[in-house]
Amino acid sequence: MTDQTSSSAASSNSGTGNRADQLPKQWTPADVESSLYQGWVDAGYFHADATSDRPPFSIVLPPPNVTGQLHMGHALDHTLMDAMARRKRMQGHEVLWLPGSDHAGIATQTKVEGMLKETEGKDRFDYGREEFTSRVWEWKEQYGGVIQSQMRAIGDSVDWDRERFTLDDGLSRAVQTIFKELFDRGLIYRAKRMVNWSPVLRTAISDIEVVYSDDEGELVTLRYGDASGQGPHVDVATTRVETMLGDVAVAVHPEDERYTDLIGSRLPHPFIEGHSMVVIADDYVDPEFGTGAVKITPAHDPNDFEMGCRHDLDMPEVIDEAGHIANTGTRFDGMDRFEAREEIRLALEEQGRVVKRISPYVHSVGHSERSKEAIEPRLSEQWWVKVEELAKMAGDAVREGDTVIHPASQEPRWFDWVDDMHDWCISRQLWWGHRIPIWYGPDGEIVCCGPDEDAPAGEGWHREEDVLDTWFSSALWPFSTMGWPENTDELAKFYPTSVLVTGYDILFFWVARMMMFATFADTVAGSALGTGEAGTSAEQRGGRPQVPFTDVFLHGLVRDEHGRKMSKSLGNGIDPMDWVRDYGADALRFTLARGANPGTDLPIGEDSAQSSRNFATKLFNATKFALMNGARVLPVAEQDAFPSRDELTDPDRWILDKLEELRVHVDAHLDRYEFAVANEALYRFTWGEFCDWYLEIAKVQIPRDWDAATEEERARGENTRLVLGRVLDTVFRLLHPSMPFVTETLWTVLTDGVDGYADSLVVTDWPTAANTNGGAATDADAVRRLDDVEKLVTEVRRFRADQGVKPSQKVPGRFDAAGADLADLEDAVRSIVKLTAPDGDFTPTASVELRLSNATITVELDTSGTVDVAAERKRLEKDLAEANRELERADKKLGNDNFLAKAPEKVVAEIKERRGIAVDEVARITARLSDLTGK
Repeated sequence: MTDQTSSSAASSNSGTGNRADQLPKQWTPADVESSLYQGWVDAGYFHADATSDRPPFSIVLPPPNVTGQLHMGHALDHTLMDAMARRKRMQGHEVLWLPGSDHAGIATQTKVEGMLKETEGKDRFDYGREEFTSRVWEWKEQYGGVIQSQMRAIGDSVDWDRERFTLDDGLSRAVQTIFKELFDRGLIYRAKRMVNWSPVLRTAISDIEVVYSDDEGELVTLRYGDASGQGPHVDVATTRVETMLGDVAVAVHPEDERYTDLIGSRLPHPFIEGHSMVVIADDYVDPEFGTGAVKITPAHDPNDFEMGCRHDLDMPEVIDEAGHIANTGTRFDGMDRFEAREEIRLALEEQGRVVKRISPYVHSVGHSERSKEAIEPRLSEQWWVKVEELAKMAGDAVREGDTVIHPASQEPRWFDWVDDMHDWCISRQLWWGHRIPIWYGPDGEIVCCGPDEDAPAGEGWHREEDVLDTWFSSALWPFSTMGWPENTDELAKFYPTSVLVTGYDILFFWVARMMMFATFADTVAGSALGTGEAGTSAEQRGGRPQVPFTDVFLHGLVRDEHGRKMSKSLGNGIDPMDWVRDYGADALRFTLARGANPGTDLPIGEDSAQSSRNFATKLFNATKFALMNGARVLPVAEQDAFPSRDELTDPDRWILDKLEELRVHVDAHLDRYEFAVANEALYRFTWGEFCDWYLEIAKVQIPRDWDAATEEERARGENTRLVLGRVLDTVFRLLHPSMPFVTETLWTVLTDGVDGYADSLVVTDWPTAANTNGGAATDADAVRRLDDVEKLVTEVRRFRADQGVKPSQKVPGRFDAAGADLADLEDAVRSIVKLTAPDGDFTPTASVELRLSNATITVELDTSGTVDVAAERKRLEKDLAEANRELERADKKLGNDNFLAKAPEKVVAEIKERRGIAVDEVARITARLSDLTGK
């Protein structure tokens, strides 16, 4: 189907007007997307009314870093959330999609420090805390809005009036409130524990900010005790030789006979005078691995720290916050850890203590995601959240069904995490972020102040220097953004939120923490949580605390077309804004929506975007063609005037029934977050059944010369116009959540000036059966006849292609539809396959025969030349092979007594019918092949 039609066809549709003139010559997304979006915003379509009596639906946007730009993972997130929000809005819900951004402590501070170093040659310490944070705020105001403009470019229907920032006054109040509540209940404490330490950033970092890579290093086996090996000694291996300065023990398995006599003895340290290492026994040690002995550095290795706690070992810190050797009293003090690694190994070699070296030795090393250097496990005094009680509430929420995880296959990972969660380090040695609300007094006092309490003052009082981990404030996001701890209309209307949309890769780090803090906040006296319209009563929940979201939808990761993770090192990353510029926002969105299912990774490439752009263009051209031929919709108040089923042709009823089937299919799969299945169905229906089939038939049903047409032909044509309009109206509505711009453009032209229609698809009703086939039962006869037409057209097209007949070339032919119940569709078939009526002396040179539902159809063709016998024989042989395979399959089942005894009578009858058709087909094709032998 093309967007071309004759001028006579367009002009002859008298009385319909030509809405196609309101459309541009071609679909160029860049010409319309920005103005359309701003029009939606200005009209207030995205603003949620917390006092509305419509049922609530709410999503909070996972807050992107204020420093960030949209990547493909974000684009997928936003596309799916926007599709949900737009659909629910059309379904009559009061929709709040709440946007905002995260202050991103480490990322932002690092970026600003780098900028200041480059432009002014200074670091943060040259400014001091107050001036430096002021400079960060200036930077945020100047550069922090990039991602918001990109969200507008892809069509996010967020409520911009409620945009939040994790450091704004309201969210800061929420942070102080919950910190105070947790502290007062003993759930926040200060302790010296093992952390991931970044020597470059000089702060503890979270597990999610550590990325692992296989690095080349060196595995050194060194000897403690008698270096000659003659006296008592133990050999241990390490990739971090410098940590041996902090060794306090050597651990062996208690049943390892090689070391039984050494347990409890002490081995002198090679470099530190007066210091020795005790040999301890611990089941943690694997006697089969390496030497069967492990060096223990409790202050610089997490496993060693646990062993140090079990055995009450000293924990000397020998690497400082900048990654330098310190406090050892050796010549290595002051050296960078990597310099010391080499120098210590050389010194050990001089003592004859290096037993073995493997270099290069490839092993996994954790690196700081931001500063890229290898992290240093380090004992450090930090603030912690005691998570056992909180994690149990988070686990119970899923176990009891208060929150449902999609897909369910992710539930075991959830329980593995929350059921074995370690206390959470929440302090960071930064200046940008929520400063911990703790004050220290001159006599060792520790005071925590809430937002409405006066901080202690006087000589000797000072405030904690550390700030909170960024994840602490984002863990409050679902309810702090709606005004908690105050009682707000937003909380009453929209909390708990309806669904959280995010990738499965942060299920633990963010989702679990939101669940912990939300369930805890619901237990806080005076909290407004748990009372909202969107939630359930405490009685309904069996007394369990309110959850922050009822559904968690975990989508997969966006990968390149080869299934590889996108990364800078591979050079396979895709900037979504490039696709918006080159193909349009709809193409980006549809590519992502068409590939997104719960928990499944999504491989995409340039071809995917081109395909989606082609689909948008196809939809545009098809609509333009339909409008040129008078497609229209009835005023809302006149829907009863839509033609009855009896007045419609088989193709009309067929396409409306297919449309209803599509609507039901799309709804069912979107309700299950199966976006890929729903959007693939929309693609196939629109391109295939509607554009490739019904539009082609519509060309025949609408008279080309309206004035010369009979009254019956005009009635049929007018009905076809209304069917075209109804199908387009419904398809636009179903596609709008994924492709808002092209559907808005086309729908507003289709409905322009028609009474009862809204000004925008954004606020139009979601389709029901009334928008499709009126809720009628499917016309099985029409379906059968149209299926037969499709088979016949496919076969004739295949024959033409085999014979080398050009697609546009018209061929005379005789259409024999006797007994096949297809007489009313002959004109449509002829039009689609370019088969003209023969003249009186017609002598066919070839024929296509096809066994259909009621009879055998024979289309006799004059190919205006000799039939290509070889090509025709090849085609027929292929058909004969398939007919024989069908006969064999049927005989196999009918010859199986077991099958015949268990199969329903209807199934057996169908197989017998298929066998009869196959027998006839074998005979027919064999005869045709025999005829060809003499040609």
